[in-house]
Order: sequence, then structure tokens, then C-alpha cells
Amino acid sequence: MRRIAIVGSGVAGLLAAHGLVRAGYDVTLYSDRTPEQWLNECAPTGTAARFDLALEYERELGLNHWEKEAPQGGGVHMTVSLSQGNRLLTLTGRLDRYFQALDVRLQSHRWMYDLQERGGKLVFMQVTVDRLDKIAAAHELTIVATGRGGMSHVFERDHVRTIEGPTRNLALVIVRGVPMDFEGVPFLPIKVNILPDRGEAYWIPYYHKDLGPTWNLLFEACPGGPFDRFREVRSAEETLAVAKQLVREHVPWEWSWLKGAEVTDPHGWLAGHITTTVRMPVGRLPSGRPVMALGDTAMTLDPVAGQGANNGVKMARHLVDAIVARGGHPFDAQWMNAIFDDFYRRHGEMSQRFSNLLLGPLPPGMRELFIAQYGSDGTGNSGKQRMADAFMNNFNDPNMLTPILEDLGLSRRFISETTGKSWIRPAIAGRLGIARGQLRQKLGLEPRFPSTPIMLPRPLQLVGAESIQGSADQRA
Repeated sequence: MRRIAIVGSGVAGLLAAHGLVRAGYDVTLYSDRTPEQWLNECAPTGTAARFDLALEYERELGLNHWEKEAPQGGGVHMTVSLSQGNRLLTLTGRLDRYFQALDVRLQSHRWMYDLQERGGKLVFMQVTVDRLDKIAAAHELTIVATGRGGMSHVFERDHVRTIEGPTRNLALVIVRGVPMDFEGVPFLPIKVNILPDRGEAYWIPYYHKDLGPTWNLLFEACPGGPFDRFREVRSAEETLAVAKQLVREHVPWEWSWLKGAEVTDPHGWLAGHITTTVRMPVGRLPSGRPVMALGDTAMTLDPVAGQGANNGVKMARHLVDAIVARGGHPFDAQWMNAIFDDFYRRHGEMSQRFSNLLLGPLPPGMRELFIAQYGSDGTGNSGKQRMADAFMNNFNDPNMLTPILEDLGLSRRFISETTGKSWIRPAIAGRLGIARGQLRQKLGLEPRFPSTPIMLPRPLQLVGAESIQGSADQRA
């Protein structure tokens, strides 16, 4: 039985470990935190929203323990606002299959015990470079999945594949006490507000480790801009207070929904900065032994397009399949490079390009699609609805639409093929609809967007924290 070590107990590392144990390998997973530390002492790793291609691997491995209880998101409701308090357009796009955002603290806790029950070994320690070298000496393959921090410095930056682009300062806080739906949107959405030159605000339906269905609020601030107010926050309460101030000033149409929000737990927040980075897949240790990067250690993506966890899961599956296909041949550096090259070509490059598209000024192709789909409301099968749905499904598989969003000519051809008419007609109709909304706002009226959400007064229905925590304790 071939011996494989995995360093890191996040989503990508644990899924790879489970996949390899299922395939019959002798797997040891090294973690710098115990399951209980993951559950009770850690901040969330992010929103970790996963779409169907990623969720399918969790189902295949029998790790989808919370699928029936966790919120099942059906798509997106997006608002683009070019100036403070003004709404330019909306997009309401549906997914072919739902997404879910689950608290990684809960998943890592449970999946580590699952791994042990299935025959994997767990070792709890802080892994230094020297220890990593010893681990690599004792195993035929060593995989490093410690995220963008941890041991990522072992892997050099790939200056060719790292696409420089705009950056954001980020803040995240998990909240309760708000409705779990929006009137006028016929499914549970990711709520997105795009504010060029200021940043982005996302509300993601989320499954919290103790409280069940909640919301994960993500703010992406252009450095130095009016959204960039989270640098001094030091607690979940401070993060939420700043978030509420920003919403009242810049996204007032969301205020009635957010005003009753409360934090979920003292650790349920993050603030910082992420730089999109692709690293060389092979790291060399002092002894000369090679180790392989996985997940955020190999590719760090801004969360604006929700690609980080999804990319990591796809990479884990790709790697497990490649290991199995390798048979008894050595896992040498040449093989490691070839496997990552193949993954990057199939999935990684488009995930990176799609993320960068949403960080910069809207490219002409994306802008044309947004205008042509104006009027989508999340129902029916009209041409404009099919365009909005295609945009949303690109989050699941960025290969579908990313090149079209980058190119005006390809976008116009896509609009024509999707609507069955010249791209000019939906382009004109969309511009007229946007102009009417702008005129109404200048007159002090609501823009009357399709599916403009009116917030429901119904309080959030929470899963009992005691029952969830009790099941986790029993599991331990």
C-alpha cells in the first residue's frame, strides 16, 4: 500500500485524504489544530460557497452530512450601482442545481473523525520546513494544503500564470436575525451589490456551525475608497457595525433587511487582504525532496467570484484521479508539474480569469450581457432570462462563459444565439429599461426593477444550536 501524507485539514486537504483512503492508499493527515479547535476556537476560512461540480465530489465521498439541513441557494440577485444611492440595473439568474455555503469549522471537525473511522491516520502538530522534510522522507508523496499562509512559502510564485489585477481589502461577518428570503426573488439567492470604484457587497446564505441557517456578509473594498473602513476592526461586533454604516450610506435599499442583524459568534468574522497568486506546484525542501501544492496553497483567488473553495475541490478530485492513474510509478517532480498543468488548463485558468473580471472595470462583453438581460426576474424561459441564468451558471463552471464575458464580439454573438434575434434588439430594449429606471430615480421614485426585493418582516428561523452542538459532541 503506497503511503501518502497530506499537510492541512481544510476542505481541499480533507477531500483529497478521503478520496485516497477510498482508493486504498495509506494516508496520514497532519493538522495544526484538532477537531475541537476547528469547531470552537477558529475563525471561518471564508464563505466557502460551493457549486454543484464541487458539491458532487462531497456527495460521492459520503461527506454531505448537512445537505438536507443547509440552505440551498438557487441563484443570484445582483444590483449594479454606479453612484451612491443610485441603482443602474439588476440581474436575477438561476442555477441549474443549487449551491451551498457551509461552515468549514463544522466540516473539518466532522470530516477528520470520518477520516479516522475510514482508516486514515491523524497527526496533530505544527509542521515546520524541517518537519515537512522528515514527513516527505517517510512517504512516497507529500501534499501541502495549508492555504495561502502556512507552508505556502515553500512554493515559488509563478510569475507567468499569476495574472496581476485589481485588489480588494476584505471583511466578512456571519449574522443572524434577518430573513432567509427576499420577496420578489423566487428562490434563495446570493445577494450581490456591485459598486464600481467602491467595491462589492455580498450576502451569502450560510450554514453556521452552531446556529444552522444564517447569512455570511462579505465586503470587498477598493483600497482607499469609501468602502475601505474595516482596517481597524478587532471583533465581530465592530465588523458588523461598520457593515451597517456602509449599507445605510451606499446600499440603502438593503437597510431594512440588514438593520436587525446580530453576530453569530465571537470568532465569526475576518478582515484582511488577499492577493491573487498562482504558485509553482512543486516545492523543494532542504534535502531536495519534492512536495506538491494543493488548494489555496497552489492557487489563491479573490473570493469575489466564489472560486476559491470550488477550485480547491476540483483540484483535489483531479489530483486523486491522477494518483490512482499513476499506478506504481513514482510521484516525481515531473509528474507533479504535469498534473497541475493539466488541471490549470482544464479548470484553474478560467477560475482565475473569471475572478479577475469581477474585480476590474466591467469589460465590454460583460457590460453588454448585463444590459441585454435587463428584465430578468428569475422566472420563465425568455431570452433575457436564459442570459442571466448562463451568467449564474458560470460560477459553477467558469469555462462556460468567461471568454464570452471578456470579448464584446463573442458577447454579442452569444446574445443573438440565446435570444434568437439580432443582439441589437435586446441591447436597445435593455438600454431603454435602464433609462426609465434612471429617470424615475431622478424624480425621487423607485426604479421599478424586475424582481426588486421588498424585505419581509418575518424573523429568521434558526436551527437549534443546542441540537447541532449536541450532535457534534456526540460525534467527537
